[in-house]
Amino acid sequence: MTDMSAAASPHTMNTYGRVPLAVSHGQGCYVWDTTGKRYLDALAGIAVNTLGHNHPKLVPALQDQLSKIIHSSNYYHVPNQERLAAKLVELSGLTNVFFCCTGLEANEGALKLARKFGHDKGIERPEIVVYEKAFHGRSIATLSATGNPKVQVGFGPLVEGFVRVPANDIGALKKATQGNPNVVAVFFETIQGEGGVNPMRADYLRQVRALCDERDWLLMIDEVQCGMGRTGKWFAHQWAGISPDVMPLAKGLGSGVPVGAIVAGPKAAHIFQPGNHGTTFGGNPLAMRAGVETIRIMEEDGLLEHAARVGEHLKAALQRELGALPGVKDIRGQGLMLGVELDRPCGALVQQCADAGLLISVTADSVIRLVPPLILTVAQADDIVGILAPLVKAMLAQPKP
Repeated sequence: MTDMSAAASPHTMNTYGRVPLAVSHGQGCYVWDTTGKRYLDALAGIAVNTLGHNHPKLVPALQDQLSKIIHSSNYYHVPNQERLAAKLVELSGLTNVFFCCTGLEANEGALKLARKFGHDKGIERPEIVVYEKAFHGRSIATLSATGNPKVQVGFGPLVEGFVRVPANDIGALKKATQGNPNVVAVFFETIQGEGGVNPMRADYLRQVRALCDERDWLLMIDEVQCGMGRTGKWFAHQWAGISPDVMPLAKGLGSGVPVGAIVAGPKAAHIFQPGNHGTTFGGNPLAMRAGVETIRIMEEDGLLEHAARVGEHLKAALQRELGALPGVKDIRGQGLMLGVELDRPCGALVQQCADAGLLISVTADSVIRLVPPLILTVAQADDIVGILAPLVKAMLAQPKP
């Protein structure tokens, strides 16, 4: 334990397996704990801190907003909602936006949209196709859509109305839905995050888009973790040259300020009418300013191209140092969303890396996940590999459990 202030509180629910450190402050891609130790941040608050920490363009803008108004209400117009919505429409090619606070809320709203889409067509019990290894949140409905039995245990009965299929298998999708008139939507992450950094192939994405068009289903793509420039395009599905009908966003959209969004195209944009959906905090002035400024800074600083270039360098360096090792099953992902899959559970690496001054996460038990700020430099990418690779090699040198 580096500091008593990082100890588990007797007053907070015991819901997180925490690393024994407390972050005090950050600068760029580095954070410091309350003892003064510095860490290279390759987690970015789990793909949230798009612009790193204490960004010189973002912080003054947020301070300006704080001095004006933090929250009003959706009873009134919020000008920056219109500005941010217009920007998201421009970047996505879709048409309308609903603002909320989290990825869970955005995904929950997408599920509601799909059900109402079905009911509006006269389908009494709409069903939504979801995926093995998916993660969409921890509310009862998003938990039901999630494909991880371990996080579902103890929370049954789960919500009905989901058809589950494996990723990247159009035949399996067609077979699972054959003759089922209740299917209304297909819902997935372009690159699964919590499920182990598992990308959907571009050809598969195009096949699903065509199937949704053919059968009048909504194509709903969860870009909460893989969106907002992380892969080198604004949204990861854009690499396949397709557009969804519904796109939940969150995480990196506000560079640390909680903000979520449901972006919808023509087929879904007018399903919700007044009274169908709402939120108290969604679209508040502070969050909207954070979103507007995040996108402005990303454009000014060329962060999409930067994330693609540095991500390619980082992936190549990981491949060079680790790719040939027995025990390394795969190195995958795109841009600055990368996963290194080992042949064994590797959760111990989180603490080992922290001890060595690097923040990472391990997901799906055996996948090292790297989702650093999009401002990461090539030199910092090399530092990540310099710290991580020896620890992975040492772990793999041990007998497999």
